[in-house]
Amino acid sequence: MTAEARRYRVEHRTAYRYSAPVVVSYQQLHLSPRATPHQRVLRHAIAIDPEPAERYEAEDAFGNATVQLAIESSHDALDVTARSLVELTPRPRPDPAATPPWEAVREALAFRAGRRPAPDALAATMFLYESRHVRVKRDLRAFSADCFAPGRPVLAAAEALMARIHDEFEFDPKATTVSTSVMSFFAQRRGVCQDFAHFMVSCLRSVGLAARYVSGYLLTRPPPGKPRLVGADASHAWVALFVPGSGWLELDPTNAVAPGVEHITLGWGRDFADVTPLRGVIHGGGGQSLKVEVTVEPVPPSGPPTEVGGTV
Repeated sequence: MTAEARRYRVEHRTAYRYSAPVVVSYQQLHLSPRATPHQRVLRHAIAIDPEPAERYEAEDAFGNATVQLAIESSHDALDVTARSLVELTPRPRPDPAATPPWEAVREALAFRAGRRPAPDALAATMFLYESRHVRVKRDLRAFSADCFAPGRPVLAAAEALMARIHDEFEFDPKATTVSTSVMSFFAQRRGVCQDFAHFMVSCLRSVGLAARYVSGYLLTRPPPGKPRLVGADASHAWVALFVPGSGWLELDPTNAVAPGVEHITLGWGRDFADVTPLRGVIHGGGGQSLKVEVTVEPVPPSGPPTEVGGTV
């Protein structure tokens, strides 16, 4: 472990309670941290109660690890606990002023008959268009116009957009729900990290750039002298922008920072719908309640390389 590396234990608990028995439940989990050049997954396990009749692991269309479940016994509760030990190193980042003009990046991604784009640019084109929670709109292009002045380097322009969103929008966990549209967030200018990420992705795609939604966790710090609270952290979301020659560069509009060794990546997709931590269908159940608890805990550099406290 290098001096710059950071190691974390992550626990993500999801608890459903049902007012009537569930006869059968089919679920897909996106709860496995993704291995990247800057993130190593040292250990990972998911515990499920009740025990599923069928369980198998797969990759989705974006290369994210998923777990598919079939629970075929009657139950009135479902508990899923993902525990991970990950190690992060700093993400390389170019000088924003040295990145190409944003119009050149847009042109590299645009379709031209008879032109064969570079393989990485071709793969990035799936992140150019509208998706379930992302819109491509003239109003969003107009909002972004001051940041994307003619000839401005693309990363400098994206960082200016990130700063504007952070300055003009307010984090408010009571203002939106998972179904709030990106245009409603634009109108009210209040919401949570999911809204900030969807909005920035929408703005970037509206000016013709490829942007993807990144799901993960962020280490939060307790007030001085106060202990960390178990379950006080939450899932987080940010944005990645495709820049030819540099790959995918990440930006966190909720905090106006470049993600680093305190941003833990679960996966990425076109928007939240592609990387929902737990989703599925059930037969029965009546009414239901949901409780989610996330704990992100730093692990001392001298700690065990593959396990903490005898568990993941």
